[in-house]
Amino acid sequence: MDMQEKIVILDFGSQTTQLIGRRVRELDTYCEIIPYNKFPKDDPSVKGVILSGSPFSVYDKSAFKLDLDELRGRVPILGICYGAQLMAYTYGGKVEPAGTREYGRAHLSKLHAADPFFNGVRPGTQVWMSHGDTITALPQGFEKIASTDEVDIAAYRVTGESIWGVQFHPEVFHTEDGMRMLRNFVVDACGCKQDWSAASFIESTVAELKTRLGDDKVVLGLSGGVDSSVAAVLLNRAIGKNLTCIFVDHGMLRKNEFRNVTHDYECLGLNVIGVDASAKFFDELAGVTDPERKRKIIGKGFIDVFDEEARKLRDVKWLAQGTIYPDCIESLSITGTVIKSHHNVGGLPEKMNLKLCEPLRLLFKDEVRRVGRELGMPEHLITRHPFPGPGLAVRILGDITPEKVRILQDADDIFIQGLRDTGLYDQVWQAGVILLPVQSVGVMGDERTYERAVALRAVTSTDAMTADWAHLPYEFLGRVSNDIINKVKGVNRVTYDISSKPPATIEWE
Repeated sequence: MDMQEKIVILDFGSQTTQLIGRRVRELDTYCEIIPYNKFPKDDPSVKGVILSGSPFSVYDKSAFKLDLDELRGRVPILGICYGAQLMAYTYGGKVEPAGTREYGRAHLSKLHAADPFFNGVRPGTQVWMSHGDTITALPQGFEKIASTDEVDIAAYRVTGESIWGVQFHPEVFHTEDGMRMLRNFVVDACGCKQDWSAASFIESTVAELKTRLGDDKVVLGLSGGVDSSVAAVLLNRAIGKNLTCIFVDHGMLRKNEFRNVTHDYECLGLNVIGVDASAKFFDELAGVTDPERKRKIIGKGFIDVFDEEARKLRDVKWLAQGTIYPDCIESLSITGTVIKSHHNVGGLPEKMNLKLCEPLRLLFKDEVRRVGRELGMPEHLITRHPFPGPGLAVRILGDITPEKVRILQDADDIFIQGLRDTGLYDQVWQAGVILLPVQSVGVMGDERTYERAVALRAVTSTDAMTADWAHLPYEFLGRVSNDIINKVKGVNRVTYDISSKPPATIEWE
């Protein structure tokens, strides 16, 4: 991407850093999230810098610090929460623990309406606070431009410079004019042209892939999901039959998924090898109950099967993956915390002595979908809900058996097909059924039963970083429950999971 102008977001470890990136992309502006200490000093394409929040306090000995003089005067800067506190603290202001943690909705008062950061922002607009410290005094040359009832210095700017700091989070949904503020910074202060789009991404990426790969052979592991499918179609456009795709069935896919998805891929003109390795995976998973061990076994098993198939191909030099931006950011988490292992990151390139090609690694999930549409892919492939790499193995709590997989496939098929038939599927980000390690008493006819319980899970989200449980109609849930209990042998109880993320996760394992 030659001289694609961009905003750089320096990540100090906040949970909402990715959300800042998504919002900037929604302004049709390219941005990159990089660790706070990795600013590209000699990159003329950087038009502005955003400093993220952080779990630390700026006065902690272990707090992440940055030489702000290297940024100041070069490009416009916006500090959010910790980023705002860091600038104020570094230049001689005061940051102190707030009397009580300031969390939740607040309203901007004493708004400096003439400041360009607040151009078009309504007085009294709602913002979202989430911090334990507060700025109690500003350095010389810094001026307050907004307050709330609880926070005196809710926003400031540096006099005569394009530098702003806000104590609230403009990137979150609850800040009503947050996008307007970000637009004022990204477009007006930084001068970004808003020319980042799915079409421009495809054009530049296809050209780049042609140059980078030349006549080299590439192998890609398909999962049936949106990311790997879009990566395959994009690569196919660039290098055609030099791409070979391998689709491994580990036995934990949805009902009839291997057959249906293979057919879809053939219709797209992809060169696909399908491998049924379910017996191997069932054998290796026998008796295993720990979620992380399941993921590791399936991850390693996938690598082994893929490696065996790929070695049958001649002269392959590249491994392509459908890795997307959240995978990369989470894998590079500066706090070093692994939430759960990723299915498609690590292992393969080293083992197979191949170079890695990840054409989607700069895109968020919704951007991947836009690229898929622009590539002319069928809607049912693009709108497919995310599905975990280990598949139903992490939706069966406890050990895995073919019988449990059959029960779950049948129950899941009723739920997903029901969502499709009633037009609810596209209103939900992700849905599935979880097989619980619980048996309960029931009555069928005149007989008592002692069979399994399942949980239906459906959430709404935009990026899987946060999610709310989907408020599906009671009539629909009742019908699905009846269908599952009547048609799926082995289930006599259906529950609905009404937990949000956080504190829960979308998947149960």
